[in-house]
Amino acid sequence: MDDMTRLEGLEARRSGFFTKPRAAVSLMFLLNGFMVGCWAPKIPEFAERLQLSKFELGLMILVFGVGSLTMMPLAGAQIAVRGSHIVVKILAVLMLPMILALTLAPNVWTAAISLFLFGGFVGAMDVAMNANAVSVEKSMRRAIMSSCHAFWSLGGLLGSAIGGLLISRWGVLGHAEASTAIAVLFLVVAWPMVLSDQPHHDKAKPKAKLPMIPLPWLLGIVALFCMVPEGAVLDWSALYLSQEKGASVALSGFGFAAFSATMATMRFAGDFVRDWLGAIRTLRVCTVFAIVGMLTAALAPNAEIAILGFALCGIGISNMVPIAFSAAGNIPGLQPGIGISVVTTLGYSGMLVAPSAIGFAAEHIGFSPVLMALPVLLLVVLALSSLARYADGIGDAKH
Repeated sequence: MDDMTRLEGLEARRSGFFTKPRAAVSLMFLLNGFMVGCWAPKIPEFAERLQLSKFELGLMILVFGVGSLTMMPLAGAQIAVRGSHIVVKILAVLMLPMILALTLAPNVWTAAISLFLFGGFVGAMDVAMNANAVSVEKSMRRAIMSSCHAFWSLGGLLGSAIGGLLISRWGVLGHAEASTAIAVLFLVVAWPMVLSDQPHHDKAKPKAKLPMIPLPWLLGIVALFCMVPEGAVLDWSALYLSQEKGASVALSGFGFAAFSATMATMRFAGDFVRDWLGAIRTLRVCTVFAIVGMLTAALAPNAEIAILGFALCGIGISNMVPIAFSAAGNIPGLQPGIGISVVTTLGYSGMLVAPSAIGFAAEHIGFSPVLMALPVLLLVVLALSSLARYADGIGDAKH
């Protein structure tokens, strides 16, 4: 039976468009993004209350990232043994009180422990909900990963948007209580609908260690090289536009805004595109958009053209990481949680380490040359794009 016949068979067996398990995992992504979004507007008060310098605050934010990178592999091992549905529920419950804990932290050490745990629970839940999304994709016989990541972006937008308003009206404790209550509501609605993906206990324990096959690591490189440009736009676009393109304070914020807007939009559309073009072609088209966008931003004669470049880059980056996650969860002979934990850890390490490296380089040679160098990473993604076939469940069991 050839691949086309197999795909036609899968098409025929597809379930409804928005099932209860899909709604549940979408709400889990929304919840995770919402909690991260709620943390963002608290940072100034957090730093002032604990009398942190910019350097000390930077170390605190690094603690959040270290917590994520520490707990992500542990989540992958637990998913292999227990199934993603149990792990994602437990981690969601553990994450719920963390905004309150950060608000009530009386000193730097307590705050650092709270941030480590918050980052750990957010990152580990990220692995679990991506693994559950892979299971839902398999059960529905259709792509849903891009829209799941769109719900994460929506949650982050919602959390950050209402945060400032709630803090100004009800204070930091009132904001923490209200945001926690909203998060509890999300979890209560999602809880009974989460898809149960039973693990294969006879295979789970041997696979609980780091995989020795190259595929998940190669897909991790794909995720890493996709998320480094994303981190660059997130952390440095405003400074690049203001310092090197002469943008006003108001205009300089539009770089990341344009990137975020096109990314969220294309993530909601990404599943349709992937069902239409297939994962390999979608990844290649997206990578080309990202390369063109980044080069446009780097070579732009003014801020407006640079913002257009960041918007094009958002179109490209939007569906690259979701495809890498889907492929990692479909590697033959490997538990989805293990593959996803490797890809997630490598990908997010890029978001953690790259911004500081980019800042160091830009201090010496400027942002424009750095932005021109980032497409080299995306060319590597293009070279590895055939690995996206695992996202469609195509490929043999060889590694």
